[in-house]
Amino acid sequence: MAKHEILPEAIAGQLDQETLRIRGARVHNLKNISVEIPHNAITVVSGVSGSGKSSLAFDTVYAEGQRRYVESLSAYARQFLERMEKPDVDEISGIAPAVAIRQKNSTRNPRSTVATATEMYDYLRLFFARCGQTFCIKCGAEVLKDTPDAIAAKVLSAGSGRRFYVLYQLKIAAPQPAAKPRKTEKKKLAEPSLDQLRIALLDLQKRGFNRLYQDGQVHEFISPESLLDVDFKKPVYVLVDRLAVSEEAKSRLIDSVEICYREGHGEAIVQFVPDSNPGAAERMNFNERFECKNDGTIYQEPEPRLFSFNNPYGACPRCQGFGNTIDFDLNLVVPDASKSLDDGAIEPWSKPRFRQLLNEAKVWAKSQGIPTNVPWRHLKVEERQRILEGDAKNDYDGVKGFFAWLERKKYKLHVRVFLSRYRGYAMCPECGGTRLRPEARAVRVAGKTITDICKFTVKEARVFFRELQLNEAQSKVADRILEEIRSRLQFLDEVGLDYLSLDRLTSTLSGGESQRIQLATSLGSHLVGALYVLDEPSIGLHPRDTKRLIDILKSLRDLGNTVLVVEHDPDTIAAADRVIDLGPGAGELGGKLLFAGTYEEILKDPKSVTGRYLSGELRIPVPNARHKTTGKFLRIYGGALHNLKNVDAMIPLGMFTVVTGVSGSGKSTLVHDVLYKALLAKKNGGTEKEFCERLDGDERVREVVIVDQSPIGRTPRSNPATYLKAFDAIREVFADTPDAKRRGYTAGHFSFNVPGGRCETCQGDGTVTVEMQFLADVELICEECRGTRFKSSVLEVRYRGKNVHEVLGMTVREALAFFVNVPRVTTKLRIMNEIGLGYLRLGQSGTTLSGGEAQRLKLAAHLSRTENQGILYILDEPTTGLHFDDIAKLLAAFRKLLESGASLLVIEHNLDVIKSADWLIDMGPEGGDQGGKIIATGTPEQVARNTQSHTGKCLAKVLQVNGQARLTNGQTKRNGDGASNGTANA
Repeated sequence: MAKHEILPEAIAGQLDQETLRIRGARVHNLKNISVEIPHNAITVVSGVSGSGKSSLAFDTVYAEGQRRYVESLSAYARQFLERMEKPDVDEISGIAPAVAIRQKNSTRNPRSTVATATEMYDYLRLFFARCGQTFCIKCGAEVLKDTPDAIAAKVLSAGSGRRFYVLYQLKIAAPQPAAKPRKTEKKKLAEPSLDQLRIALLDLQKRGFNRLYQDGQVHEFISPESLLDVDFKKPVYVLVDRLAVSEEAKSRLIDSVEICYREGHGEAIVQFVPDSNPGAAERMNFNERFECKNDGTIYQEPEPRLFSFNNPYGACPRCQGFGNTIDFDLNLVVPDASKSLDDGAIEPWSKPRFRQLLNEAKVWAKSQGIPTNVPWRHLKVEERQRILEGDAKNDYDGVKGFFAWLERKKYKLHVRVFLSRYRGYAMCPECGGTRLRPEARAVRVAGKTITDICKFTVKEARVFFRELQLNEAQSKVADRILEEIRSRLQFLDEVGLDYLSLDRLTSTLSGGESQRIQLATSLGSHLVGALYVLDEPSIGLHPRDTKRLIDILKSLRDLGNTVLVVEHDPDTIAAADRVIDLGPGAGELGGKLLFAGTYEEILKDPKSVTGRYLSGELRIPVPNARHKTTGKFLRIYGGALHNLKNVDAMIPLGMFTVVTGVSGSGKSTLVHDVLYKALLAKKNGGTEKEFCERLDGDERVREVVIVDQSPIGRTPRSNPATYLKAFDAIREVFADTPDAKRRGYTAGHFSFNVPGGRCETCQGDGTVTVEMQFLADVELICEECRGTRFKSSVLEVRYRGKNVHEVLGMTVREALAFFVNVPRVTTKLRIMNEIGLGYLRLGQSGTTLSGGEAQRLKLAAHLSRTENQGILYILDEPTTGLHFDDIAKLLAAFRKLLESGASLLVIEHNLDVIKSADWLIDMGPEGGDQGGKIIATGTPEQVARNTQSHTGKCLAKVLQVNGQARLTNGQTKRNGDGASNGTANA
């Protein structure tokens, strides 16, 4: 009977363990959602931008997982966390320990690299400490300790039967002088007294040593008279053993050497006895110090901390492990690499005062066979180095010598001013940017140092470790370490980061790359039973590589983890075990659960916008007509930064141009590091030579604007109303009310950015930050103003029944209706509504906006300009965080910009954006060193026909699907909410 009563509870408990149950979630805009997420499965949360995906995945599930972890801490730690808010949810059961892998790259540490972030560097340090061989920096010979076994092997390799003595030097402590000796007496060696000699010899006898050796003579303790012949002013040796070279003597020799090491302070001597053969006497000196046997240089024995640039023990003493120092900056000394020495390539020597130095340099260069009429960038690396370093033999100080001379004159103000023009961060001259001290760089495995391996890309490192051959002893030690290194390299390769070098700074990675590194690290940690919450892992990945990412997510799941992914990519959604779709709109119009089930079921669900796009019922159509070139181009010649292979590119103006290519192919380098910086340099009166050979057509570009997904502000005070300058007009409206005039309030009293009308307790933030010592800071609602930001007297002023705080709480759509008679407010807000941001609240903190929302808000600010002629807008992956429906709205915003006379240059992987472009520039063919070339240019149709282009292959399938749909329907399918016809008239 008891068994039957327990059974239903057991089943219920089992069900609880199989799923993560959320009941009544109301965080942000979520409308009392209840949903189940299966354990050990991939669940994708989809929906339009702002529909509540991140609120569910990060602010509810992950936040509760973290909160429960904090509750497991001690009472002392918890006392700081009592006021920390619990997610607004009725119940969450079956939650596992949560790990969040976000889109943002928050690493700003200049010491953090790809190798350290993936923990691979820890294993590399251990590997080199256990298997590395140290080679002398001066002579290149291998540095070894003389081990007893190695000594035995060396001695026994001498001629068989040869006799030898095993000795160590007798060192008797000399008496300390009572007074400090005078300078004249300093050279005299203090001799041991007779008492000390007697004590030392008795001590030797007690320890079993009965013979001394000096100048080829053996003196026995048994016959004391022979000891009288020993001259203790000269070196005296204790004879430990007498042996002859034979295999049987090996163990006895090893024991004798160990005794010598113990008694003789780590030194042992093997003295061969001369036989009838004259000159055959031979002495071998051994010690257990880790030193070069040729020049006696002592080295540190390899240990993990020797290879750490975060530890003073291993870091380069000059740059302290940063790899760069504040020195003269070569880019400032030679600003134009296209100039030769004759043309004045070395800028400081082009000044009248130092022109004589340039003439001397040219005379020296000609005497050394270095051409003076060849551009600096075309000189050999050795030639450039010699010009910089100088040549002491031929009385040429070089550029470094010139600056060293100036350093000695720094007491003069004008010299300090002159030096400051050429100062900057330069590569450390001692370690060459490798960050490690010379002793660490002297250790090699298979001819490579640890710094050589860190310069490899992931792809090259995989090849090196796959082909690495170790001897039997090394293999026993290193097998486990190599397994960890190889698996981490494999994971980095599988997430599409094979083009990154291991010493690449993590602060220079994009958000997508940073997230995929965290993903690879998570895989390497082999965690089981965890809940991984991921934010759009497919961002920054070419469609070709999405399958590899899906395989990674599946392997995380197969390890026994629950994977919860916020994602818009159709391939990732198709690979999910379960799909949760939120909507139907964004902001206040979203937050409802539209669908929860399998991929096959969502395709048939008419309520889900995501399902309708996935099934092909809705689609972003290919434009009927593309903008034709106006004949105006930006032309880049000889772009060779990073991995670019001397690229020449043409960017048509007045058109929608998209730069495509696999990850690491050089898209960002071409657009940001070459084009944008060259345009900026020319606008500021400088030269583009540092970035490319030549830039033409820049006179047609009046302004360059980068529209990225960074937050619109760093403080809670930044919001859509202030960003679009609509709040200025709203404050003026309130200041014009009779009540405000009677109280003497100006527009400034209705601002939370300046003292006057704002709450001074929170200084207009609405929240107060409580510092938590060793834990993350906690934000609490201000107790004085209750989050309204203003003084109570200001809140008493009303316009049409609403105070300023209530107006800031309105959505853009509500505000358009409320201020219908105030055109100076509505003109600013109407554009936001047109590009799909009508659901945002006017006072919503800029820090809470998604990346896609922040980007579209910036576009709205630019669209509010009356004139965009001659402005080039640069966007880097604008579809991050955007649903299919949002992409249609984004493309509509692009069209508005083009119609107002702007030019658009976009880096993108999303095929819906690529197929809607007027012109494509495809980079490749692969990432890293295999990339950096332009593979194809032209309209999407032309690129799709190029068989060499990875983008072309993916694009051909999309264009074919769209073509078939058009043929089937006779024309592009129209729909009520304007998703398809949103781009049909491009």
